[in-house]
Amino acid sequence: MCGIAGFLTAAGAGPEEGLRATAKAMADAIAHRGPDDSGAWADGAAGIALSHRRLSILDLSAAGHQPMLSADGRLVISFNGEIYNFLELRQDLEARGHRFRGHSDTEILLAAVLEWGVEETLKRCNGMLAFAVWDRKERTLTLARDRLGKKPLYYGWFGDTLLFGSELKALMCHPRFSAAVDRDALALFIRYAWLPSPFCIFEGVRKLPPASFVTVHAGTRPEEAVPVSYWSARTAAEAGRRQPFAGSLEDAGDALESLLADAVGKRMIADVSLGALLSGGIDSTTVVALMQARSDRPVKTFCIGFHEAKYNEAGHAMAVARHLGTDHHELFVTPRDSLDLIPRLPDLYDEPFADPSQIPTFIVSKLARSQVTVALTGDGGDELFAGYNIYPRCLKQWEKWKRFPPGVRQRLAGWMRHAASRPWMADPSDDGPDPRRGRRQKYAAKLSKRAALLRGGSPVGMLAEKRGHWDRIAELVPGAHDVPCVLTDPGRWADVPDPLQAMLQVDMEGYMTDDILVKVDRASMAVALEVRCPLLDWRVVEFALTLPNELRIGAGGGKRVLRAVLARHVPPALTDRPKAGFGVPITQWVRGPLREWVESLLDERAMETAGLLDPRTVRRVWRQHLSGSHDHEQLLWSILMFQAWHARWAEFVQPAVRLRAAS
Repeated sequence: MCGIAGFLTAAGAGPEEGLRATAKAMADAIAHRGPDDSGAWADGAAGIALSHRRLSILDLSAAGHQPMLSADGRLVISFNGEIYNFLELRQDLEARGHRFRGHSDTEILLAAVLEWGVEETLKRCNGMLAFAVWDRKERTLTLARDRLGKKPLYYGWFGDTLLFGSELKALMCHPRFSAAVDRDALALFIRYAWLPSPFCIFEGVRKLPPASFVTVHAGTRPEEAVPVSYWSARTAAEAGRRQPFAGSLEDAGDALESLLADAVGKRMIADVSLGALLSGGIDSTTVVALMQARSDRPVKTFCIGFHEAKYNEAGHAMAVARHLGTDHHELFVTPRDSLDLIPRLPDLYDEPFADPSQIPTFIVSKLARSQVTVALTGDGGDELFAGYNIYPRCLKQWEKWKRFPPGVRQRLAGWMRHAASRPWMADPSDDGPDPRRGRRQKYAAKLSKRAALLRGGSPVGMLAEKRGHWDRIAELVPGAHDVPCVLTDPGRWADVPDPLQAMLQVDMEGYMTDDILVKVDRASMAVALEVRCPLLDWRVVEFALTLPNELRIGAGGGKRVLRAVLARHVPPALTDRPKAGFGVPITQWVRGPLREWVESLLDERAMETAGLLDPRTVRRVWRQHLSGSHDHEQLLWSILMFQAWHARWAEFVQPAVRLRAAS
């Protein structure tokens, strides 16, 4: 696991020493991703520079140093990630005449690109990756990303210079970087608490979409750099419905266990210490059970607990660890531990990010890193096997409303939204007590939520509305427009008659990639911990998308076939319980110990000066949340995380033109 950075500019851009120094500074900005080694390579005549920060996992010797040149000197690569089937690829390449100096997967990746080209190599790779490879013969730069988007990669043009890197910090270190906040992207962030790919908070910068690559040369214009897709969750979802799994629950369990056991085994290959994050839930317990079955010693497992019973799962994890015989480590987190971390979040997440579970995820990553360098997790199980409660809720509500014609639903939604915004429902303008006011405001909030669901127009549309936290975009972000993303663009949804299948695909490409995986990547990389996710092996993903719904959802809820596999290793009583989130008490904190911090970030003068959020709307949201009339916890956290981010990175942000909010 590593960090990469670099740039491509006009030919003859300057002495190679200067290009290398700039590239090195870019990589050093993300040194936390790779504390073990660093390197930079440049070609002044071509205007290209690549840099790298290394977290040594495979081949700890100098043979794994990057940027790395291919054996014939034609290709230069800076690579972040792991290729889990590198041994099979190596055997194939050796049979074709390739010879290797060391045993790193980077060297194998270079040989594979020489042998098969970028696209075919990506299709053959099983792993998590983001890389930049320069072809010295063709004078082209190719940026690529893995199928599910485990590893991040940003890129954007500034004048005639293309910048790229694993995190925005790297781009911001280049002297040509200067960008304004993208209002449309900001609106997406406020709505969802995360930024859907390919959007980025900065104008002119994009995230390379998962399962794609883009090839450019020094003269390429931004509009010409169109990413090429080599795999698609949508295509896999459609194929899964054309050819669904036809066996029994036991057959499905056999097939899934075989795939997962191989995926876990491949992810246990490392030249450094290895463990697992264990919450005691179905996903992480399945991974740990399969790890322990393949290990000749107790697997190191890690969990954090909370003294607040609502958020504490440490007891469940301990029970699982005792049953499996793991070497278990737990840490109980105090409110002060969490509160002390909050000011650091804009540094850890250098693009606005507002999933509150970012806090415990960092803390458990730090605990694991105190003893291991690699940790396996159960991420992906909910999206693959229908584990979220939101799916049956959307299906149930759709059954209730689908009998009404679309026009009727839209008119009802319009009336509800209009009624919820009327003055008699609005905020109090005085300080006098009025118990009826609170009831009216709560009713207004319910009307707004119901209106949003009716606008959804389908189960997937309802999912999109439930994933959002605010729909009146121009009120909060003046000048912003609704831009389509995977959640709102039906053209990106799987064309299948099964709405659950389409919801899983949309969540895989949206919520999972740009929330869950971003959260885990930044939190773990901040402490130089490599996290591997066996459930996100692409073979497991494609198999999961073939399952009929009766193998996904049973009497015990979602994940029916995954539960069946786990029951072969762990008594169901240890994991059968209501689903719990990995949360923290944001509402209590903002009304209590964080109140002063909140007020400072929501200062109306500061917001007016920044010109990005409408101060009156923000303050109204804050008053409603304080009074208890509305539950704006997630919306408020998104606003606070953006304000904290803007304050931290203001020196790199171009001043915004102040616009008035829509009335």
